[in-house]
Amino acid sequence: MSQATDLLAALADIDPAAQLAEARNVRQAATRHAQGSYEVLFGEDDDDFPLAQRYALAGQVAGWHGVTSLQAHYQQQPSETPADARFAAGRAFAELLSLHPVDATPQQLTTLRHAGWTPRGIVTLAQLVGFVSFQSRLLTGLRLLSGETSRAQPHAVAGKWHSAPLTASGQTALTAFTQQELGWEPWLAAKPLSEFTVEEQATLAKNGHSESDYFRLLARNLPLLEQRTLTDKGIFYTPDGLPRAERELAATVVSKVNGCIYCASVHARKASQLSKDETAVQKLLNVAPGAELAHGQSARWAAIIDFVATLSLTPVASSQTQLQALREHGLDTLQLLDLIQSAAFFAWANRLMLTLGEPFLPEQPQG
Repeated sequence: MSQATDLLAALADIDPAAQLAEARNVRQAATRHAQGSYEVLFGEDDDDFPLAQRYALAGQVAGWHGVTSLQAHYQQQPSETPADARFAAGRAFAELLSLHPVDATPQQLTTLRHAGWTPRGIVTLAQLVGFVSFQSRLLTGLRLLSGETSRAQPHAVAGKWHSAPLTASGQTALTAFTQQELGWEPWLAAKPLSEFTVEEQATLAKNGHSESDYFRLLARNLPLLEQRTLTDKGIFYTPDGLPRAERELAATVVSKVNGCIYCASVHARKASQLSKDETAVQKLLNVAPGAELAHGQSARWAAIIDFVATLSLTPVASSQTQLQALREHGLDTLQLLDLIQSAAFFAWANRLMLTLGEPFLPEQPQG
């Protein structure tokens, strides 16, 4: 991939001869498909969500995240901010997803529908906010790796999470973080499998998405879902670099900051299995809102948790001091890139999970 077609490399001003450029080349799948996600989001123009409005909202989201170079990039594109109820509803939804995704309820989706947004448009809007949230953190991390300084916040704390005992449909909700396997119900109808073409069904099957309400909901914009899935695989399922257990740890930390019980359940379980340290992972899950996430962890995991947690704040508050601490624990440039990409991706994943549906506790079989 050339610098000209790699937006993040250009905005981070990465020297093509630097170790960071080499590390991103090693992770070329993640690099290529992060760019591919950008090209799908900002390469199509349709009535569901016009391109000029996408640029306008992307610039606003980057601004809420405090990433001025990314904000400037989007503001330089041809944009439109119509003074109508439809755009106003989309902007309010984008602000909620950016700043307070855990506060989302089905009502916001109802408001969007009443304002004229289609199901496909809503999914694309949520994906745009999640993607720019991912871009913002990845760009900030890349600039830190290139030596940029920033204001330090040495510790970050657990965010709040849902406390209602029942889901919107009346199923048993989760009021605590867990490593149990959970269900997830959409607040916007997933697209029935029968409504996809044969080719689209093959794409869903290839990625294991056919039976998932979550993925068939995101598949209302299938090209974007496919690029997002390939980005995910390029970040989490690649050899060498940061141990997979610590990539999963990063996903769990982000989910604790954002209050995403479902994502945390999946990735805490994987972190426990791979690290063989279920006690440490459960200790992280047990941290109460407002308490420091790294308390009681090993020195290496505490350094990872602190860095990932501050990278997950809006705006980001990670520092060179934290990066240096990670280097002192043996993380090289490739491993640091893996950590940053893992954390950044869950800024995207959490925002979809928290604002398009919610987890529930499956009924236990009687025996």
